Amino acid sequence: MYKQIMVAVDGSEIAKQALAEAINIANTYNAALCIVHCIGSENEADASKGKEILEQAKSETDVLSVETRLLKADVEYGLSGIAEAIAAAVYDWKADLLVVGTSNRRGLERFYLGSVAEQLVAKVDSSILLVRSKQS
Repeated sequence: MYKQIMVAVDGSEIAKQALAEAINIANTYNAALCIVHCIGSENEADASKGKEILEQAKSETDVLSVETRLLKADVEYGLSGIAEAIAAAVYDWKADLLVVGTSNRRGLERFYLGSVAEQLVAKVDSSILLVRSKQS
């Protein structure tokens, strides 16, 4: 069913859960996996941290075909810039499925902070799996 799966990571616990789901699906369908991370600037510290996050995520996978991409988001657009960068990567890589974590924000926090996942649902034509944080 799925041949190319993309997962967005940011080093958070929910991103690790999304990565685990993406790995499981990729192994089930023998699909290629692309792990992406967005940075907001091209300074060395951000790029270095982004590469570290991608390498850590890649080291946790046992998928046969896996690649990583460091994306550049337009910071003046805030979360929308991140969503645009991920949506463009989905399109460019021709992903069948995008897997992203969502933090379950509610009320005013969601209103003020928004949600990259929510914006991706509106921007991406591929299937999207939203992974919610596991409550204890």
